[in-house]
Amino acid sequence: MAAPKADKRADLAGPGIGNYEDLEKILPTDYKSLLTPKETQKAIFAARNYIEEHLCKELNLMMVQVPLIVDVESGVNDYLDRDGSRTPIQFHISNDYDKHPVDAQVVQAATKWKRVALKQFDMKVGEGLCTDMRAVRKDYFLDHDHSAYVDQWDWERVITADQRNLDFLTGIVKKIWKVIKGAEIYLQEKFPQLKTPKYPNLPDELTFLHAEDILDMFPDLPRKQRETAILQKYPAVFIYGIGWTLKDGYPHEMRAADYDDWVTETVSKDGRPMHGLNGDILVWNPVTKRRHELTSMGIRVNAETLKQQLEMTGQTHFLKLPYHQAIIKNEIPLSIGGGIGQSRTLMSLLRKAHLGEVSVTVWPKILKDICAKKNIFVLE
Repeated sequence: MAAPKADKRADLAGPGIGNYEDLEKILPTDYKSLLTPKETQKAIFAARNYIEEHLCKELNLMMVQVPLIVDVESGVNDYLDRDGSRTPIQFHISNDYDKHPVDAQVVQAATKWKRVALKQFDMKVGEGLCTDMRAVRKDYFLDHDHSAYVDQWDWERVITADQRNLDFLTGIVKKIWKVIKGAEIYLQEKFPQLKTPKYPNLPDELTFLHAEDILDMFPDLPRKQRETAILQKYPAVFIYGIGWTLKDGYPHEMRAADYDDWVTETVSKDGRPMHGLNGDILVWNPVTKRRHELTSMGIRVNAETLKQQLEMTGQTHFLKLPYHQAIIKNEIPLSIGGGIGQSRTLMSLLRKAHLGEVSVTVWPKILKDICAKKNIFVLE
């Protein structure tokens, strides 16, 4: 039986579960952390150091400073989607009695800023930057793997026009997966208790699939249920083409129109027409027994695809902003980039049931009470 259209539409509205009654049923009932709070902190910093070092080595990146707040007029803040449902925190800096004020926003991600920064730091083709990015996303539903406080390794690398293709994207994704797998092995050597038959290790290799293929496999399921179903078969996948409207009339997930290129026509390995030069890495989380997204990334829009995607989403007014003008005028480099969720990745590698075990942020009392009943203790 086909899913009602309302279910598929609601599935696009944002990540997360949506209510605490369902979350209480979903969180594990037999959970016990494999690491003490002190061991967890040691493991967090060991993992972060390993991933930063090896990510920079594999992708030829250097660590750079990254903003927490940006000027509203710059247009470089990340809106995460295309329907306006996730808005940044904005505030007015009166400065010298409002003679020279600044309207600022807390970043939701550094996606656009990084591309501008490639020029600022004079990065050449094949070079790039990586950041220890912190952000606030106030419109998330706070559950076990979504927080208002976001930490990511946000990275970006200069490419050529000839590298704007699926083969190049796939090669970069494989390098990132090598780093994540390496971190898992490294942590289990330092903390042997993390290696347990109860929680299988990540597979050595990713399975690459197009969003269009996954819809064909599970045409009646909303997006999150499709991802859950495919992860039962392949416990670590990269899904190409997130943002393009699929044959059921919905994109796999809403993706903003002004950073990833999700409109470019591509061809599958067996010769079928596809779309999109971006994607997500998702894994099966054996602790929560749920889908678990680690990273979103993609080849970025060029002048042509930026215009096309903004027209498709009714957002051509963005073209007047400095960031968008820089792309149209070819004033900033072509690039590939992404954000690897730090706490998400740590949650997976350290076999945790909740983001709050690896990051300190705010949670509602109802969620903390649910977690405490299930032997899950979030940091405060």
